[in-house]
Amino acid sequence: MRYLPIFLDVRDTSCLVIGGGEVAARKANLLLESDARVTVVAPELGPTLTRMATNNQVEHISAHFAIPHLDGRRLVIAATDDAAVNALIADHARALNLPVNVADQPAAGDFIVPSVIDRSPVVIAVSSSGASPVLARLLRARLESLIPSAYGNLGQLIEKFRERVKMRLPTAARRRFWDQVLQGNVAEMVFAGNNAAAERSLEQAINDAGDDDTRAGEVYLVGAGPGDPDLLTFRALRLLQQADVVLYDRLVSPQILAMVRKGADKIYVGKQKADHAVPQEQINSLLLKLALEGKRVLRLKGGDPFIFGRGGEEIEDLMAHGIDFQVVPGITAAAGCAAYSGIPLTHRDYSQACIFVTGHLKSGSIDLNWAQLCQPNQTVVVYMGLTGLATLCSEMIRHGASEDMPVALIEKGTTAEQRVFTGTLSNLPERIANEDVSAPTLIIVGEVVRLRDGLNWYKRPLKEANNP
Repeated sequence: MRYLPIFLDVRDTSCLVIGGGEVAARKANLLLESDARVTVVAPELGPTLTRMATNNQVEHISAHFAIPHLDGRRLVIAATDDAAVNALIADHARALNLPVNVADQPAAGDFIVPSVIDRSPVVIAVSSSGASPVLARLLRARLESLIPSAYGNLGQLIEKFRERVKMRLPTAARRRFWDQVLQGNVAEMVFAGNNAAAERSLEQAINDAGDDDTRAGEVYLVGAGPGDPDLLTFRALRLLQQADVVLYDRLVSPQILAMVRKGADKIYVGKQKADHAVPQEQINSLLLKLALEGKRVLRLKGGDPFIFGRGGEEIEDLMAHGIDFQVVPGITAAAGCAAYSGIPLTHRDYSQACIFVTGHLKSGSIDLNWAQLCQPNQTVVVYMGLTGLATLCSEMIRHGASEDMPVALIEKGTTAEQRVFTGTLSNLPERIANEDVSAPTLIIVGEVVRLRDGLNWYKRPLKEANNP
């Protein structure tokens, strides 16, 4: 390890930046974010530093660098465009035992300025030891996407109660307590934006600390999206990594299941037509039972849990028994499959409305409001409609839809196995009769299907994509 990673307190201390360009401006801004008092030495300032000086964010000394400028400083940053001047500044700063950074020349200074992820009071620094600032920025961007901004709120909440916990619990118990807090209900409430509820829950946990009673766990109702693991939300990914038990259905892809925390129990509760691995009522009871045992239970559903996912049914028992839960939306199949098929669900020239319907009801029959589905200038999206496709097409024609109305059937949308079959209400059932099509599928009916030929992008050969 070439550099010692430390965090230096520069609050209300005088820090010096030499240079007037954009690099110097970035360094000055970073110091300001750390509540330092910043003086900039440069004969002329670029537009950013001029604005900062005008707003009294920095003090500007209009001059070339001189040794007296170092008097009384906490640290120094040399950011001129002259390497010889930067080296001179570094030599004089070292002579006064002042830490010095030389912009874009890490070896010339004493310290380097890392890429920063600010979730104050949580601060994460990423450095490539000067080997590749671009790589450090890319790593920072990846970490930014994985670490919710609410971690700052969580850090502030813990800081507020830290002394109380320290007074109540010995060291070993204190570590276990905070581990449970940071991976349990309190943290999830903060991440969900329920800061007041999180504070109340933490106060209760502190009051109960040391008791032997077993408190209930919680349930996460999570949408896994339409199949492509890259479409999983950040919150869903985080919860996958901390759940004790995962109940998943048939539409969850193996790639997403592979993201579940190692050691977590995985229980298949998938359902398909006339073959319910676990009846819905039993799923509801299992969620409640596991939560009452104190487990963190994640119910993983394809698409979105509140769009034909029976999510509302699954949380009714939890609400009745006072079990904490949260719902994490997923990209529903309609949005994901349509996008990956090059079919916009709405378009001002073709469709000003979009209707979602399910292809079967509890009775197993298709009994839809056909007159509503056959209105002009709209898109109809049918979930779970494969087995009823012929009935769907014939009934729409019977209720006034044109036989030439475009239709698309999307199989295993957003995945590498995606296939799209297009036709019309009059011929699509015949077209797929000899195809080995299997669920999951999605059906899109409407004039927007005509746009697929021009907008199709997914799995399109590169040459074709570049030369439409």
